[in-house]
Amino acid sequence: MKKRSLLYSCVVLSSVFVVCMVMSSCGQEFYVDGRSLPPSGVLNRVMIALQNPSALPFVDAFYDIRHPYSASGGQFLISGYSGKGPLSIENLPEQQVGAVYGEGDGSLALVSYAGEKLASNISVPGGLSSSVEGSPYNGISATRDLNYFYAANPVNHVVSVVDRTTGISETLNLPNAYGISVNPGGTIALIFINNATQDPGYGVRAENPATFAVYSFVKLTAAQQSAAANNPNWNGAQDCEPQKQPSWCVFPVSTGSSASFDHPIKAVFSADGTTAYVLNCGPECGGTTSSVTTIPITAGSLNPGGYGASGLALVAQNNIAVPGGATDADFNGNTLYVAGQQLQSSSGLYAGNLTVINTPANTVAGSYSISDGTHNRMVFADDNTLWIGSSSCDHGQRYQQAQAGAQVEYGCLTMFNTSTNTATIGSYLGDATGIAAVTGLHKVYTAEGGQIYIFNTKTMAALNNSNVTVTGTATDVAYMDATTDTDNTIY
Repeated sequence: MKKRSLLYSCVVLSSVFVVCMVMSSCGQEFYVDGRSLPPSGVLNRVMIALQNPSALPFVDAFYDIRHPYSASGGQFLISGYSGKGPLSIENLPEQQVGAVYGEGDGSLALVSYAGEKLASNISVPGGLSSSVEGSPYNGISATRDLNYFYAANPVNHVVSVVDRTTGISETLNLPNAYGISVNPGGTIALIFINNATQDPGYGVRAENPATFAVYSFVKLTAAQQSAAANNPNWNGAQDCEPQKQPSWCVFPVSTGSSASFDHPIKAVFSADGTTAYVLNCGPECGGTTSSVTTIPITAGSLNPGGYGASGLALVAQNNIAVPGGATDADFNGNTLYVAGQQLQSSSGLYAGNLTVINTPANTVAGSYSISDGTHNRMVFADDNTLWIGSSSCDHGQRYQQAQAGAQVEYGCLTMFNTSTNTATIGSYLGDATGIAAVTGLHKVYTAEGGQIYIFNTKTMAALNNSNVTVTGTATDVAYMDATTDTDNTIY
């Protein structure tokens, strides 16, 4: 063999060896961010919450098929899952986990994305029950480190915390609690009360702790546990449990002189972690005024314990008027996109609206028409697009206009281009209860009307979904291989 050929062969073999070493360590293969190659070998997976029958199938979102590429049949399935009526998925791809709520049996299951199987079932002491105003269910949320799970049960009038660091779970009394929002760092866990309002200047120690609209979980320090012993209303708390020596309390959130709550429904958090933005549903939920209320998160407002939820002395400071309604929101940098509905005096019906807020200035930068209905799904996708899903869009003004002969779409799915501020509304396929942004592939998967659909993120053109359709009712979808936990729509 010539010297040049020998040198070339050595270089090639060395390169192959290096690649093999990168891809494999003691037989373990990796494909992104050090994640283990799953048993299926599929690198772009979308999991589906499927009812009737209850199951968690997943599909190959690169080829848009529900079976191995080399096979003509079969189905990918999360093994070991036994929950009834899976309704929603909290997608945590950075942790390679999905938290699945089953409305049929009130179950909460952790799914291992790496193993494509059930990881564990989480027992919530106060039980789980679907929300009243928020739909789909937003009354259960996990911290991203998976150390804490918080839940609200409006039927039993309790809230629960599962503390996996200590193995202790607690149930606390809080009538009509129905929604939970947790910040990425896990230091703030807010609770929202159904059909509630709260006036400005409503302070914790000046009022009855049972008459607030927003509360927060707090994990007590050892010193605080001793001080709160046998005093469930210690330091203005609504409840502390267990009463003999409490480890957790629920505290009201006060309002300053320029802040109020009107049917608060959920909260989103700024990227820098300094502010919580509470969405006040207002007229859409039977109230008076829709808005966004800011709650500063400062060192002085946090319990010094340094672990678990710590919002001990939270005070809302300011309201940003949102005439177009507020039931869901998502951040893109310092820009907050708020979706909701506004009552139209001309028809007596609600019309969908997207409000764009500049959060450094706390001002509205724009307002745009989107799908009607109760908006509860939002996620950013490729090509500068924001995808918004709603339920009951066929009860709004667009549907009435279409019935009268106008050439307008009245579907429940909207694609909003954030660079051009233009909205494209899809055709009616039923309630849009799930959206998964398959980033890098310029597509989104949706669950609409109980079926799975695929759309291009550049044009909103429908892609061929014939090989991913399901038998049963699909309620949610999650991109298991997303690069970040922000590829999530409801939490």
